[in-house]
Amino acid sequence: MSKKSIIYVGSKPTMNYILAVVTQINHGASSIILKARGRAINHAVDVAEIVRNSFIPDMDIINIEIATEEVTERNGFSTNVSLIEIELKKDDSIADIRKS
Repeated sequence: MSKKSIIYVGSKPTMNYILAVVTQINHGASSIILKARGRAINHAVDVAEIVRNSFIPDMDIINIEIATEEVTERNGFSTNVSLIEIELKKDDSIADIRKS
């Protein structure tokens, strides 16, 4: 069964989100969606690239979506914030080839 996990990327250190991705994959998730807004977008991109290049080489980016979200602040003013979703999928066929 294919499970999708969503990880919301914020202002914590990048390694925290990398650990979250690796943990989800180890617990059976085959697809991870990294979601980030505003200044956290660069963290999400870093997480995706570090996971792919250093931790899970058979992980592929299968979809990237960008959007703008309107957020209402506490003072009543609304502002536009950029949003990104990066979907990562573990390619099991590559892992099977490497095992043999």
